[in-house]
Amino acid sequence: MLVSLKWLRDYVDIDMDTKEFADKMTMTGTKVEKVDFFGEEIENVVVGKILEITEHPNADKLIVTKVDVGTEVIQIVTGAKNVSVGDFIPVARIGAKLPGGIKIKKGKLRGELSEGMMCSAEELGIDEHFVAEHKKNGIYILDHEDSYELGKDVKEVMGINDALIEFELTSNRPDCRSMIGIAREAAVTINSKLKYPEIVVKEEGQDINFDIKIENEDLCNRYCARTVKNVKIGPSPYWMQRKLIEAGVRPINNIVDITNYVMIELGQPLHAFDLSKLTTGKIVVKNAQDGEKFTTLDEVERTLDKDMLVITDGEKSLALAGVMGGLNSEIDDNTTEVLLEGASFKRENIRATSKKLGLRTEASGRYEKGIDTNLAKEAVNRAAQLIEMLGCGTVDKGVVDIYPTKPEVKKLVVNPQRINKLLGVEVPMDQFVGILESLEFNCNLVSSEKLEIEVPSFRLDMEQEADVFEEIARIYGFENIPSAQLEGNATAGVKTAKQKFMDNVKNTATSIGLNEILTYSFVSPKGVDKIQLPENDPKRSFVTLINPLGEETSVMRTTMMPSMLDVLYTNISRKVDSACAFECGHTFTPQNGLPKEHNHVCIGMYGKDVDFFALKGAIEVICKSVGFKDYEVIPEKENSTFHPGRCARLEYNGMYVGTFGELHPNVIENYSLGQRVYIAELDLDVIFENSSNNIVYSPLPKFPSTSRDIALIVKDDVYVKDIEDIIKSNGAGLVEAYKLFDVYKGAQIEEGHKSIAYSITYRSKEKTLTDEDVAKVHDVILKELAEKLNANLRSN
Repeated sequence: MLVSLKWLRDYVDIDMDTKEFADKMTMTGTKVEKVDFFGEEIENVVVGKILEITEHPNADKLIVTKVDVGTEVIQIVTGAKNVSVGDFIPVARIGAKLPGGIKIKKGKLRGELSEGMMCSAEELGIDEHFVAEHKKNGIYILDHEDSYELGKDVKEVMGINDALIEFELTSNRPDCRSMIGIAREAAVTINSKLKYPEIVVKEEGQDINFDIKIENEDLCNRYCARTVKNVKIGPSPYWMQRKLIEAGVRPINNIVDITNYVMIELGQPLHAFDLSKLTTGKIVVKNAQDGEKFTTLDEVERTLDKDMLVITDGEKSLALAGVMGGLNSEIDDNTTEVLLEGASFKRENIRATSKKLGLRTEASGRYEKGIDTNLAKEAVNRAAQLIEMLGCGTVDKGVVDIYPTKPEVKKLVVNPQRINKLLGVEVPMDQFVGILESLEFNCNLVSSEKLEIEVPSFRLDMEQEADVFEEIARIYGFENIPSAQLEGNATAGVKTAKQKFMDNVKNTATSIGLNEILTYSFVSPKGVDKIQLPENDPKRSFVTLINPLGEETSVMRTTMMPSMLDVLYTNISRKVDSACAFECGHTFTPQNGLPKEHNHVCIGMYGKDVDFFALKGAIEVICKSVGFKDYEVIPEKENSTFHPGRCARLEYNGMYVGTFGELHPNVIENYSLGQRVYIAELDLDVIFENSSNNIVYSPLPKFPSTSRDIALIVKDDVYVKDIEDIIKSNGAGLVEAYKLFDVYKGAQIEEGHKSIAYSITYRSKEKTLTDEDVAKVHDVILKELAEKLNANLRSN
């Protein structure tokens, strides 16, 4: 926010050094970014009047002028083409100084004496963006008065003897994005009185006769309008132009300048329509039509949608609400009647419209942050007052004010004693209340522990006691709050068991050749479609972001697989032959209140030496490293994300732990992977809760072991797990270990069958086993295998 100190003094008396004032404002929370002093480098530049112009005898592109500077007439040689006899211009006399360290000396140009220099806007430090066309690329013509006092300091005449303060405002203080807002803070900071502009409208026209209708009251909750007749379009007075320029706004014409002036002064954007172009005699505020074409004041045709709010005359759109007016209703040199609009629009809708169209304006920037609804009528009246004061037109009687739902006065109840305790200083109750009342809060002190507060409508940021605490602290003065040493007992920082567990998982995964990746928790909802989750899958229920950056980051992930597959696709697209990656991260499940957060690990791999068993081996190593045992690997054939027959899930005591396997060909195609890819996702919370790294001591065996090898012929659909379950359950305490060492299918094996060979180790803790002891158990195992799995010993 750019603030001219001279303009600010219209509302509050500032009787102190500018830098001291800037420091005080920063200390009370209105941070000053920088202070610029206009005209600080300008010396001995005065008002002059051109009396005579003659051609230079020795140069075609130069002229010789006689200029009256009050005390004498001097000769100046110049090459400017935009000067005429009788023009008042800024003259840098001999010895004058200009911005950039330029010093004017007496000299000759092509043999003719030049006793000074006529100044352009650039040479006076004025941005030509704010300068009228006839003053650009030439001398700055002083034409905002009929006559000037010759020889007068041009800084005073042009109003460039001022300080310009740039405030860095936080987004929660939209009320400070105006001169009155800054003046309000300044008055409290320097203990001065705020002088609001006295708004009295002189109405001389007929009664206003204009119909206004709001169709979408959610997006527009107030609309005020005034009409002005006998309008005379022309330049605004220089004092107004100068104030607009210092605020960073280019002057255009008197009516538009007045609306911009009021916007900067009060903080309420206004818009002026050419009344003759509103053919129906009414205003209708409604949503635009999908695909509607609308040309804004910048002469760009824009495509609107049904979520955007427009101002219409019932037949055609006239303006994008809160953003920019339309070319079809702009003020031009032929305008004789004006409709002034002051309205309140929903900030979220203005933000969305501005973002969709890539169109940001001073008005939209203010609406996005939030504007006091009560300002609408006040601002329209202020603009009407200025139009009448400047003789720009005749104001009709009355205001049309459509205000469907007035917001309730916001009230807070706070505990001053608690606030003082948090501050660490005892602010007296009269001073406590006085600070809030100086900020225009209405206070009722019930007791030292109860203060009832009515929040002014312009303070949109006040929500709770903590906000009141902040107001007291900053106005009382942070420098007045004594500092205190921190107290407490220092303790050594240690990791929790869960953190150590996560470290173990990551370290183990890295040690077996997996590369750790990191992806965002915000994802696209289309990811679950690409991995072919069923329509009724709980993972399709997302936590949705209210204001996402885009569709691709609009929800919080329920599974990590899409993110992993995006990373693998990136590697494949960059011709990386193989990749093995893992990520430990979070997934989120919506529920009442805050969503539930889960810790997961996702593993993805592809390449020449990668297959189902490589992935299974990685999972087994990780589980073993954290002490997760006795889980079951169960084949899964109906998972639509994975290849049928090449997928399995992990379970522990009936609890689901995770799924792993080869991706379904359709998923591979969805991600354009072009080769077999293997992926797993495990629930680390379940693994952590059921893991134990406790080591149980077992004495070394005293008695020898003996082993038996068996080769079984079974059907192809028999799983080795079924065989191992029978071996374990029938071991009678003597089976110490078993190991699968061969799976064979060939000419000697019947079609549809396979040979599976195991080595079984027997040992007793109490004696040396005899062949008879082993045979009893071994025969039972073979019998159970034959009965339950139809497994027969291989004979060849």
